[in-house]
Amino acid sequence: MSAENSKPRPRGPGGFGPGHGPVMAGKPKSFKTAWKNMLGYMRQYIPALIVASVLVIVGTVFTVIGPDKLRELTNLIASGMFTGAMDLDGVAEIGTFLVIIYLLSAVLTYGQGFIVATIVQKLSKRMRTDISQKINRLPLKYFDRTSYGDVLSRVTNDVDTISMSMNQSIGMLMSAAALLIGSLVMMLVTDLIMTAAAVGSAIAGFMLMAFIMVKSQKYFQRQQKHLGRLNGHVEEMYAGHVIVRAYNGEKESQKEFESINDELFDSAFKSLFLSGLMMPLMGFIGNFGYVAVCIVGAVQVLNGAISIGVIVAFMLYVRLFTQPLSQLAQAMTSLQSVAAASERVFEFLEEPEMENEGDKQLVHTEVDGDVEFRDVSFGYSPEREVIHHFSFHVRSGQKVAIVGPTGAGKTTIVNLLMRFYEVNSGDILIDGISTKELTRENVHDMFCMVLQDTWLFEGTIRENIAYRKESVTDDMIEEACKAVGIHHFIATLPDGYHTKLDEDSKISMGQRQQMTIARAVVQNAPLLILDEATSSVDTRTEKIIQKAMQDLTVGRTSFIIAHRLSTIKDADTILVMREGSIVESGTHEELLKAGGFYSGLYNSQFENCD
Repeated sequence: MSAENSKPRPRGPGGFGPGHGPVMAGKPKSFKTAWKNMLGYMRQYIPALIVASVLVIVGTVFTVIGPDKLRELTNLIASGMFTGAMDLDGVAEIGTFLVIIYLLSAVLTYGQGFIVATIVQKLSKRMRTDISQKINRLPLKYFDRTSYGDVLSRVTNDVDTISMSMNQSIGMLMSAAALLIGSLVMMLVTDLIMTAAAVGSAIAGFMLMAFIMVKSQKYFQRQQKHLGRLNGHVEEMYAGHVIVRAYNGEKESQKEFESINDELFDSAFKSLFLSGLMMPLMGFIGNFGYVAVCIVGAVQVLNGAISIGVIVAFMLYVRLFTQPLSQLAQAMTSLQSVAAASERVFEFLEEPEMENEGDKQLVHTEVDGDVEFRDVSFGYSPEREVIHHFSFHVRSGQKVAIVGPTGAGKTTIVNLLMRFYEVNSGDILIDGISTKELTRENVHDMFCMVLQDTWLFEGTIRENIAYRKESVTDDMIEEACKAVGIHHFIATLPDGYHTKLDEDSKISMGQRQQMTIARAVVQNAPLLILDEATSSVDTRTEKIIQKAMQDLTVGRTSFIIAHRLSTIKDADTILVMREGSIVESGTHEELLKAGGFYSGLYNSQFENCD
């Protein structure tokens, strides 16, 4: 589905559609639930994580062996100092062994970090790919109730938060857990009494950490939600900045921005404040553990229960034991950010999709253009129907104009014809085949479409006109541009058809519209939809385009939506719609002669003319 086929919708205060805001979960998920979803999504990377865990465990074993060897080294040196005969060979042997195991530990830690970083980047790439593919599978009604900026925030901010936070936390969490367990085992082997003193302080730290996490998680969730709202507001105010200025809406826009920004500041401050307490608390508990071990160890040395070497080794074990506590606190803070961001990403990925059409085998390519609406009813929401029992038959090659006041359902009929939305009841047939039996792609290929709102992407003029059409020659593009009166302008550009269009391109709305009409000419599909296609051009250009439209409609079934009724006088049939139903139909002359609703619409356009 191209962006050209999705018309902008009206917005209320704050940048959202009337009565709607960004799609949010009804109830925030818990930290445990969010991570359960994340681990399920990471299932294919589990083997690599196991390898990284093995490297961490082996590296930790080397690390925790070190203090035990230092105990031997300390006792060896102390013995030599008392006896006067230093065992230099023994000292050198232990020293060499320590250097080797610490080097091996460093290499294994680097290997673990490399694996984790690779996994995280692949995960981020996969998430962005899944979101991009998901967007193409979502029905248009999702975007009718969701801010574009909020969707963009999930693709960018939330995925980036997951990537950065996981990159910081997973490796740290693995190494901290392994080091914590390894040092605890060695402490138990070395001395039970001093181990009890160190572990007691650690338990208090874990309890405080768990309490802080429970309190702060809701603020991490609010932070990501408010960030999405802020992006949505900024995106829409920037896109409509001309209208905002024209109506002096800067103050109201700024007021709305400041309101959302204050909410974002409040949730971000509280989440960072509470999570920031973890590190200093863990540092305090670690230092408290040092003090407790020193006092208990000194008493045991005085009682002759242990040697000086045991205290030296145990002090190192305490350092190895308390260091992971601080790392765990930091990792858990990052994991909370991951949980909050992943909740929004998975909420998007779990949105209901359009019906899967993989089982449809019918492909209709030889299109004649016979179109029939059979008792079609439709509403954008279940409680409000906008099209009521609409029935009409269009013969192949006919030009049908659809007119009526704003809100009559004209564009809705086109959306249903293109299968942008599914009918609630009834059926639409092309050449006697229900569009429900065809894939959406097959239906879209039957139409070329020109909307009131132009859409050009960043690329060359040629690429924009030949959009998605294969085997398009330069001659075909030039002929199409000549037909709509834009060729001369393009020829005057320095790079001609290879001129790149971007935000700095000085191209008027009328010229943009001419390019989109040229795109439809090149598409050369059997059915044509024109939705106010000349609304953005001047009178002279409109006459040129009208001539091109007449040529374009020859041999094609055409549906024309127009408010300027003078432009559809030559239509084979004019459908007059009012409140979702056909109230009149016929040729221009027949409807004027009838003196009904169409006649009133037509004459009202000339009431103020001299």
